[in-house]
Amino acid sequence: MAPRPRLPESLRRLPVAHRAYHDRAAGRIENSRAAIRAAVEAGYAIEIDLQLSSDCQAMVFHDDDLDRLTAATGPVRARSAAELGGIGLTGGNEGIPTFAEVLALVAGQVPLLVEIKDQDHGFGPGVGVLEAVTAQHLAGYSGDVAVMSFNPHSVAEMARLLPRVPRGLTTWEWKGDEADTIGEARCAPLRDIVDYDRVGASFLSHHWRDLARPRVAELVAQGADLLCWTLRSAADEAEARKHACNVTFEGYAAAFPQA
Repeated sequence: MAPRPRLPESLRRLPVAHRAYHDRAAGRIENSRAAIRAAVEAGYAIEIDLQLSSDCQAMVFHDDDLDRLTAATGPVRARSAAELGGIGLTGGNEGIPTFAEVLALVAGQVPLLVEIKDQDHGFGPGVGVLEAVTAQHLAGYSGDVAVMSFNPHSVAEMARLLPRVPRGLTTWEWKGDEADTIGEARCAPLRDIVDYDRVGASFLSHHWRDLARPRVAELVAQGADLLCWTLRSAADEAEARKHACNVTFEGYAAAFPQA
């Protein structure tokens, strides 16, 4: 395997605004253009999520379904990019942006951490379309960027499509919630992060309450950069920084590290 591209220095240094620098009370909804603009203005790195539209466009949106964040219902991938762009985000005054729009808005001013959401619905091999369109857009992008996913198959596909773009695994303890729906047979290898070398990852973004996991420490000792998600207070950030080189945050203004 070719040498693994390392996480850009900027993504190891600048605190990462989770789903951009959102604040519903201020009308900045998660993953919205307003939240993107606010993060750029503040100088934070930005984490965004990608979902697939019915016409195979990459949309900047976290959930599989529209229900939580809009007045519409049903799967994101049942609507075209044009339809999704016309669906207002609840609490804001904008529709759902495309990945292309966000890349043009950021334009390399701050680094981007792009999470490709699982399209297999079981974190298995049913991937490819969203990865292909993501790679198409990133091929011409010159700003600092890295990609990641909970699904190792997605990360492996990005390694094939864009070998020079840093890639990582989004990880956690895989207990309860979504883990119960996919079963222990699939959760066990995800929990043990067995695919790290296979996909050519160079970083982890791990749940902050589980950073002391021995497998995480083992990978860090072998050279992995360690990010974490998602901090919601300065006190939690101080605890997470005992392990992680950088943090992903929301709900407060993360401090910039001292030079």
